[in-house]
Amino acid sequence: MIDEQRLAEDRKPNTETLNTTLARALSAVFHPLLMPTILFSILLFVVPGALGVSTFGTPFKLSLLLLIAISTFFVPAFLIYFLYRTGYVRSLHMNELQDRRLPYFMTALLYTTATLLFAFRLPQLSDMAPEIGIVLGSITVSVTLVGLISLFWKISAHSVGISGMVGALLGIAIKSGELTLLYPLLALIILAGLLASARLHLNAHTPTQIAAGMGLGLVVSLVTVLWLV
Repeated sequence: MIDEQRLAEDRKPNTETLNTTLARALSAVFHPLLMPTILFSILLFVVPGALGVSTFGTPFKLSLLLLIAISTFFVPAFLIYFLYRTGYVRSLHMNELQDRRLPYFMTALLYTTATLLFAFRLPQLSDMAPEIGIVLGSITVSVTLVGLISLFWKISAHSVGISGMVGALLGIAIKSGELTLLYPLLALIILAGLLASARLHLNAHTPTQIAAGMGLGLVVSLVTVLWLV
């Protein structure tokens, strides 16, 4: 009996370590800065017609996705790392409220630039696929709101990002009637639950902060797509 109790106690730390590792991996793979790239990967290659790019070949779609990834992930990530190296941000995890404000506002500025680029500075693309600029615009609004909220409260950016993806796909599915989005939507909803659990397990956020992020991302993206697309 005693040996069984000891064995159970020995297993608990290992299980806890595994859960923490999985939670950190999930948080990294679905980092908020990666959400736009993941979202547009689904839209460009699953329902290209919803974005008006169905007539273009795979090389063009990959080039477009790379441009989106550079402007919404690589440049902001490099900037945040620069802020960390220069001491403006104390941790790359940005667990403290004061570490989140400057990166979010600078990211919002970069996202605004990307939105303007796709909406107005690439005339051929914006004429054929204005939906790209609209979806990027909804993401920019969400990031800006996260920055404003971070002035006084710590909202979950992971929740905003994953629920924003759900809202965008749901809105496009409703507007276009694309049934092929059903499975990606279901997968994202499951991932949203797993990601929320991961953030809670890591003590990165409270349930209220998670719920607020889910609500913000879903409402902004869904309303934007239903209204403008």
